[in-house]
Amino acid sequence: MTDQLVADYDVVVVGGGAAGLNGALVLARARRSVAVVDAGAPRNAPAHAAHGLLARDGISPAELLERGRVEVRGYGADVVSGEVREAVRVDGGFSVVLADGRATRARRLLVTTGLVDELPDVPGLRERWGRDVLHCPYCHGWEVRDQAIGVLASGSTSVHQALLFRQWSEDVVFFTHTAKPLAAEDAEKLAARDIRVVAGEVAGLEVVGDRLAGVRLTDGTVVEREALAVAPRMVARAGFLAGLGLRPEEHPSGVGEHIPADTGGRTAVPGVRVAGNVTDLSAQVGNAAAAGADAALQINAELVAEEVDRAVAARRDPFSAELEAQVCELVAGDRRHGL
Repeated sequence: MTDQLVADYDVVVVGGGAAGLNGALVLARARRSVAVVDAGAPRNAPAHAAHGLLARDGISPAELLERGRVEVRGYGADVVSGEVREAVRVDGGFSVVLADGRATRARRLLVTTGLVDELPDVPGLRERWGRDVLHCPYCHGWEVRDQAIGVLASGSTSVHQALLFRQWSEDVVFFTHTAKPLAAEDAEKLAARDIRVVAGEVAGLEVVGDRLAGVRLTDGTVVEREALAVAPRMVARAGFLAGLGLRPEEHPSGVGEHIPADTGGRTAVPGVRVAGNVTDLSAQVGNAAAAGADAALQINAELVAEEVDRAVAARRDPFSAELEAQVCELVAGDRRHGL
């Protein structure tokens, strides 16, 4: 990436993941001046590969993003390494200030900063995250198919998560950990799908040869497992939007916080759109990229409408600078001819 920022852009994209880069690609191809500011900490960095992405299934997250940066720069956009500290409204647009003091201005903002996965306080989870400690069956289920899978009760969606992973393996164990007792309906569902329920608090993981071997309870019992599914609490990376009065809100599902938006990523703040996991907590790479493109289309349409309105107003205004220049030229010509 480059570290160069110019003074003004049509659009500053905050976040250089799939949503941000795809949005920037669409905008740059529309001949907009675009800067992508990326802190370099993608959510899926711990994962070995990205899946479910047509024609790119299995590509490493790092390679996918590098290819995206090359494509975006190829259309004239700037891709800048840095973290946005704040964004505020100025003169009908926005001032964007980075943590190192660099600053720029933009007519529109596209926020694609993603989210942070907050994991349960169990020793070893973070170190194995994205490897054999997982969360999404559609992202990782094929890779752990037919293995001994555990599901740690860590949120309101944990039972649903266990039922999903059962699609990929007949050997699924549900660890109640510190969760409330199972509702009768949930217990019946798990039993009907032959998902064994193990009561007791989880103390940590057993790892052998850099591979998950089991889940250890506080009483010392070890349940052999090759993969462990966890439902993290997901929190949008959006603190820098506070100066615009835009703050994360609890998602209706209860699994975390997001920036609410309507179709096309429009937020409560005019001129600010969001795409990807910062607003859609369940979006996979393909969904995030598509949302980035959709938001970019809406932004360009807004800018076109704004420019057309300005051009029409200038044409109608008898005192516009353009007409004034034409009148001055005519007057000067008359004087040259002695009129």
